[in-house]
Amino acid sequence: MKRIEAVNDFVIKFANVNGTGSASANNMFAKALFRMGLPVSPKNIFPSNIQGLPTWYEVRVNEKGFLGRRGGVDMMVCVNPQSMARDIQELEPGGYFLYDSSKPLDLRLMRSDVQFIGIPLRDLCQREFSDPRQQQLFRNVIYVGALSALLDIEFDVLTTLVADQFRGKEKLITPNVRALELGYHYARDNFDCPLGIRVERRDAVGEQILLDGNTAVALGAIYGGASVAAWYPITPSTSVVDAFDKYCRRLRIDPASGNKHYAIVQAEDELAAIGMVIGASWNGARAFTATSGPGISLMSEFLGLAYFAEIPCVLVNVQRAGPSTGMPTRTQQSDIMACAYASHGDTKHVLLFPSTPAECFDMGAEAFDLTEQLQTPVIIMTDLDLGMNDSMSPPLKWDDSRQYQRGKVYSSEQLEAMGERFGRYLDSDGDGIPYRTYPGTHPEKGAFFTRGTSRDEYAVYTEDSAAYEYNMQRLLKKWDTAKTYVPKAEVTGQGSKVGVIYFGTSRDAALEAVAALSDSGIAVDSLRLRAFPFDDSVEQFIAEHDTLFLIEQNRDAQMRTLLVNELLISPRSLIPILNYGGMPITARQIEREIRQQLDENKVQPLRAAGKENA
Repeated sequence: MKRIEAVNDFVIKFANVNGTGSASANNMFAKALFRMGLPVSPKNIFPSNIQGLPTWYEVRVNEKGFLGRRGGVDMMVCVNPQSMARDIQELEPGGYFLYDSSKPLDLRLMRSDVQFIGIPLRDLCQREFSDPRQQQLFRNVIYVGALSALLDIEFDVLTTLVADQFRGKEKLITPNVRALELGYHYARDNFDCPLGIRVERRDAVGEQILLDGNTAVALGAIYGGASVAAWYPITPSTSVVDAFDKYCRRLRIDPASGNKHYAIVQAEDELAAIGMVIGASWNGARAFTATSGPGISLMSEFLGLAYFAEIPCVLVNVQRAGPSTGMPTRTQQSDIMACAYASHGDTKHVLLFPSTPAECFDMGAEAFDLTEQLQTPVIIMTDLDLGMNDSMSPPLKWDDSRQYQRGKVYSSEQLEAMGERFGRYLDSDGDGIPYRTYPGTHPEKGAFFTRGTSRDEYAVYTEDSAAYEYNMQRLLKKWDTAKTYVPKAEVTGQGSKVGVIYFGTSRDAALEAVAALSDSGIAVDSLRLRAFPFDDSVEQFIAEHDTLFLIEQNRDAQMRTLLVNELLISPRSLIPILNYGGMPITARQIEREIRQQLDENKVQPLRAAGKENA
């Protein structure tokens, strides 16, 4: 049997039972590699119940920095009998299978092309620890210690992590270190260490940190001036508001008086949450809510009100698998159409598509400028993969001299000097964006009454067709203006006639696939969508390429539908590459499907620079 051999380039997956404390041990493993200077990408794959069902934790190690899901597993650490048969089959030929050998392995599960590594985790725990809960928890820590020997992880890095994790709870440090030692010594005494796959210290991380997108977008909201959050708990977005609360307690409490300069309200449902946000925004606060697909469905009517009454508000949608309840703890990009046209009637909403925690932070702040400048809802489209998993990120940066862009707001002085009648929905500048006022700005001028029904330029209720059509056309003009405000698409190219379009968390896998194609001599240009409405570069990119692939993580190619609707292009011009099983898309899938389509259609793409043959 030829074993997989690789240094700092492999995929390891942990198979556990949910609720057994495995997540913290698996996270310690990933952080140990990170502290050794190795780029890592951990993904927690957990069920929606509290405990009992299978859970997995996948770690990609790649010193070149390709950190999307690759596809395939080189080493499996399995301590869950429920999933063992499936887990063994998931291994690549020549891979490694570490299991709890306290019970004999079912011979029917054996594979001749896999190296089996049996460690009696349960027996070691029972001999060393008397407390039943410790016996359960430390099984996970023991296999991390064993991996230290098997993969050549620096042991003192692990002990330092334990000390950091339990600072202030020193009595827990000794048994955790003991569990690590048990695993380490058992592996050293019983197996040839290290294995064919192993790690070596590098300096490939630099100043980067590990950060999840939900925390990053919450920090962005704080730095972007948000002072009000209203939400109803829902997986996987609840931790957005949890992080907002955590950091507001550090940053938004006056040290002298103890007064809180923020408000967080857990509403009775999603309808109430978005209503509170709209009300707070109308009164001049920067306010937001966070939700997922089912919440979007419930919030749609209020989003229509905010669009038509032109009230700023920010919504963070951490997408999960739908429809209905779907799979609450799996990831998708399946709310695109629901968010782009949320509400009945003719509506269009600004969408932002971050790909990294740093972009979650930047767009989390920028969204509040955009929503006030455009006087329309702005929805940040993250997903469970980006929101809840740690990703490598450069340290977040903020320019303290940055000024909030609050858009067209009349001051008391401007209202006082105004000779003409205030028109809340007048297009004074020709860009479709009217001027507004904050309630109470002036004792006599600037006040108006609005509701979700038709009105004229002065916010006076009317059912006159001409007035309604004028308003709807002005909103379209504002939409065209929005194209110049939102983040522009990111274009890279080699002058090829083959292009790939992607967005959000498809980024890392797409970049790796494009690099692999280039290495084999196939040049592929790429465009990353960052916002809706689409800026002019998107239409230009589509026009310049004969063969186009569109990568998205939903069944119905929703982004393709949006591009077709908005840019009036033929659906035949966009070849979909789709992934909707709830797991992040892999680089191997993207590369395989692009190659297959090029072969089937006999497309001869431009050869990448310096490459002789495809």
